[in-house]
Amino acid sequence: MLHSYKAADASRCLASRHVAFVGDSVTRTLYFQFIHIVDPKLPSAPPQDDRKHTDFSFVADSNVALDFVWDPFLNTSSALALINPHEHHIGNSSPQVPALLVVGSGLWYLRYANTSGGLPAWEAMVDEHITAVSAAPVKPAETTVFLPVEDVVASKLSPERYSTMRSPDIDAMNSDLYHRIKPSHVGSLWQFSGAVDAAPVLFPLVFNQMLDDSQTEDGLHFSDSVVKTQANILLNLRCNNEWSKIPPMDKTCCRAYPWPSTMQFIVLTIIAVWTCVSVRLCRCTPWLQSAGKGGANSKNYLALAVFGATVCMIYLADRTGLWLKEQKEFSSLPFAFLFLASLLVGMATLHRADKDLGFLNRDQSDEWKGWMQTSKISGIYNPIRVLVAAYLFMTGYGHTTFYLKKADFSFLRVAQVMVRLNLLTLVLVYTMNTNYLSYYFTPLVSMWFMIIYGTMAIGSQLNGNSLFLVCKILLSMAMFAIFMRQNWPLESLFTVLKQLFNIDWSVREWHFRVTLDQYIVYWGMLTAVAVVKIREYHLTDHPLWPALVKVGCGCSVLTLLWFTGFELLQESKFTYNSWHPYISFLPITAFVILRNATPLLRSSSSRAFAFVGKCSLETFIIQFHLWLAGDTKGILLVIPGTRWRPLNFVLTSLVFIYVSHQVAWASGEITSWVCDPRDQTLPTSNREVPGHGYSEHATTECVEAVRLVRPGEDPTSSGEDCPETDTSVHSQHWLKNLTRAAQCQSTIIKAWNHGQLEVKVRVGLAVVFMWIANMLWTNS
Repeated sequence: MLHSYKAADASRCLASRHVAFVGDSVTRTLYFQFIHIVDPKLPSAPPQDDRKHTDFSFVADSNVALDFVWDPFLNTSSALALINPHEHHIGNSSPQVPALLVVGSGLWYLRYANTSGGLPAWEAMVDEHITAVSAAPVKPAETTVFLPVEDVVASKLSPERYSTMRSPDIDAMNSDLYHRIKPSHVGSLWQFSGAVDAAPVLFPLVFNQMLDDSQTEDGLHFSDSVVKTQANILLNLRCNNEWSKIPPMDKTCCRAYPWPSTMQFIVLTIIAVWTCVSVRLCRCTPWLQSAGKGGANSKNYLALAVFGATVCMIYLADRTGLWLKEQKEFSSLPFAFLFLASLLVGMATLHRADKDLGFLNRDQSDEWKGWMQTSKISGIYNPIRVLVAAYLFMTGYGHTTFYLKKADFSFLRVAQVMVRLNLLTLVLVYTMNTNYLSYYFTPLVSMWFMIIYGTMAIGSQLNGNSLFLVCKILLSMAMFAIFMRQNWPLESLFTVLKQLFNIDWSVREWHFRVTLDQYIVYWGMLTAVAVVKIREYHLTDHPLWPALVKVGCGCSVLTLLWFTGFELLQESKFTYNSWHPYISFLPITAFVILRNATPLLRSSSSRAFAFVGKCSLETFIIQFHLWLAGDTKGILLVIPGTRWRPLNFVLTSLVFIYVSHQVAWASGEITSWVCDPRDQTLPTSNREVPGHGYSEHATTECVEAVRLVRPGEDPTSSGEDCPETDTSVHSQHWLKNLTRAAQCQSTIIKAWNHGQLEVKVRVGLAVVFMWIANMLWTNS
């Protein structure tokens, strides 16, 4: 990806350095566009008078010396002193080489072939200069660039130029330059790593591929927009490798990808090894189970293999040069086509359930998440903000509904949700060397889940009291708003995280992400309370309910129309952001009312959108690296070449959706494996234990296998007690029997809490591992 350099970026790279251009009028045009990027106060074009064919020298505000030497034949003493400073330097001190030297020549050798010597003279000159640069003990510059001979548009050339500047000759000159400059050591490893050309001279042949006949008037000099892009490429060639190689990787042009740090390499190795081992165990598990040696079933190993393979593929896609990347560019026509195509697919896969599934049911919420995810291909900011708010609304609605119905506030439930939400994100943080907050949706929903949990758990025995529950939610909202009003509480918290866990998070970024949607989650919670109470009191059976629904639908339509006009009339996204926290609930509530207005609408949903919605968390995260690229700054190109962009989009989209769906399944299986104690037993002998209860031999050996207690189950209700000790046993065996009874009681007590204790141990070990990794982590 090409970074668009501004004056500040260029100054950081070239401050107080020297940049030199040597060549003809094409090189001169490029020089002026270059200096205008470095310092916008400097001219962007040469003067239109007799001084055009002279040298120029400017000094930018950042103290960068910018020189141009007019020498279309590259044979004057000034040009030779720059190209081969070792032989032409006078004195004992070593010359200070420029940061960038740009050399361009060729067309004048064709235009004035009778006096210059033509192609043979040009070839001899090129051979002499490239040989000298390659063999010189002191390179002429930190970065030396030979420009390709510029292609001309023959139909627009003047008669004098047309008769001498022939395209076949230009092609031959560029071919000669290419084969002289191209390094002979280029191989698969160099291409895979994305390493920068190690040759002493760089040759940006892409300059000629950028030319368009409509962008020139004289057939020789092209428009400012084209030349400015070429100047920007020169800055990418010189400066991209100077920047810190940390995410986001939005400067992939002309630079080497960083090698992983020690800890990152260890994490990648662990994932690669576990993937290989899991694949092997997937094949071996059926045989082991048939032999009576099976442990975890093959589905667990398959989940680990799928998850690990996906992470490895994501790393190869976005942290190596295996596939190319290019900038994102919004185009209204393709967007409209893709939007309509997605809508047609969704409508074509509509299906209706056999019964009324109820308000905001699971199929409907999955569909909602699905079409919101497909809509995020747009470059339209304000609607995207509403879609993110809708996700958070569903977070508040879904978790509050669960706690009101199930009242399960156990650690196991918290672990299941947090592991499921964060598993993929945390693994990518360590494998991709990114910041956890950069995947902002996962931290957001995780934080809001914990807030919802705390709000609902405190005084949970009174959650049946509507007034108490609403007041509790409003109090939580007020306390959180007060906490986020000032920056110092968050700054203090992040400072502690930095000191104790080496976690470096941006207070400003997180404050922006949280406050932008700080009320919509509470609106989702209040909506859940309202829906539960409406069902509880059967208000839908009231005679006035149909009229109320009609009024609500009418108001919802008006609300959506008003919001559409309002957001379109905003001057900028910054203006809209100031309104968003206070009005985002309006379009969301309006949509929910309209979507659930009738039994037909409630029972109908799109299979295609629901399919995407079931893996919406994964699509949001994986898109950072596998559909988009450069941490969402660009687009992944599996098929090189701009002509194949539509095919590339279709291919990457299909792979992206498929991989997201597979990872969603794998993440769910791994979460169940880590956090779910159901269907697990604690074997204490080699005897086979039928079912979940004690074995038939329990009368002689109290503990054969102890069933783990399921979440919410009363441990005392199992109905299975240890057999009482026979009081008629001979006195010399009393100690043995007492020991047996105590052992039985101790085992049952342990079994009561074993499920959650095991989960706590696993989660604790994971936290310890992450803490160690954080403390040892260094950026490459």
